Amino acid sequence: MTALPASLDTIFDANVRAVIPLVTAALVRRYGGLADCEDAVQEALLEASVAWPKTGIPRDPRAWLLTVARRRYIDAVRSDVARQAREEREAALDMVGSAAAAQDDSLAMLVLCCHPALQPASRVALTLRAVCGLTTAQIAAAFYSPEATMAQRITRAKRAIDEAGRSFGELSGAMLRERAESVRTALYLMFNEGYAPSGGELPVHGELITESIRLTRLLHAALSGDTETTALLALMLLTDARTGARTDAEGLPVALPEQDRSLWDAAKLTEGRALAAQALTEGPATPLAIQAAVGAVHASAPSADATDWEQILGLYDVLVQLQPGPAAQLGRAVAVGMARGPLAGLAELALLESDERLARGHRLLSVRAGLLERAGAFDEAEKTYAEAGMKAPNTAERRWLDAQARRLAAAGHDREESR
Repeated sequence: MTALPASLDTIFDANVRAVIPLVTAALVRRYGGLADCEDAVQEALLEASVAWPKTGIPRDPRAWLLTVARRRYIDAVRSDVARQAREEREAALDMVGSAAAAQDDSLAMLVLCCHPALQPASRVALTLRAVCGLTTAQIAAAFYSPEATMAQRITRAKRAIDEAGRSFGELSGAMLRERAESVRTALYLMFNEGYAPSGGELPVHGELITESIRLTRLLHAALSGDTETTALLALMLLTDARTGARTDAEGLPVALPEQDRSLWDAAKLTEGRALAAQALTEGPATPLAIQAAVGAVHASAPSADATDWEQILGLYDVLVQLQPGPAAQLGRAVAVGMARGPLAGLAELALLESDERLARGHRLLSVRAGLLERAGAFDEAEKTYAEAGMKAPNTAERRWLDAQARRLAAAGHDREESR
């Protein structure tokens, strides 16, 4: 057993989130009924939240959760005698073998959640919930949607799959290609949640990053010649290559211009650049291919000052035409500010202020604060950093924004004293 730190949420984020999809997949393969299986897993998590603070985290959290979840499922359907007998036989299976089977089921579980009976947005939401283990709040943040609305969508999606009849078995190439777009979208959002968490205390969820890359490699291998999956894998690798330089010794985020590039993962950069070039040369210019190309430009720059921001701006110009949305538009505003100067960037941000999706979050404020500081408007930048910090749902990012506000406040005090 290992000792629990102060925050149980942190324990679940760091140690349990990655195994939840595997436990869910194991139950679905044996018993069917996605909604009932996920309910059983949630019951196991609740039991863990009571037991683990007293006993410590099990050495094998997946085996512990799978055992408890199986019991909770059997209890829930005990009135069905035939099913009870089958499930009691299944409970005697070797735990190690069942865990290995769960790992092998990852791609099948992805495809199950992208069932054609669901609308595209519901497929993605259910995948993030059942396969990736994200909370409803995190999924709602990724969709810029109210949490209550997202909870209803996920519940309806589970019910729709059960009513339509699950198809959890061997995957055909045709089925993979039919559902590939929804699967890619789910993996993309899963990776983003790992790299830039929407909540919690950690600046990075390494297990989500690792799992999303692993699943994307599985999809890439299964869909030979699919340039969109190639682009997605390239984007993930190029972004993840910077993970080692993204936090300081205190766990606070480090902005891209200040990162120590010697800490970037050279192998991932090399593989990512090759895949990004392949995606652009072998297929059409798609949003994923353009984003991968942006990552390749950053990866090719030996320093922040040497970054080709004009090329990045040109790529964002294409991206906002292909996929106009808050993320692309905000990224373009950053590129304008870096390529044409902070005042030009602030003018671009002013055009986005009416977007309610951006107004609900902190990222627009964070970008504005940085541009204001570069423009020399230190007092306004200080206030904007503080305002962004109040809106940031992630503890590490909130601490960083607050630190920037305090830094500028201290610098302002020094300027006053020197007058």
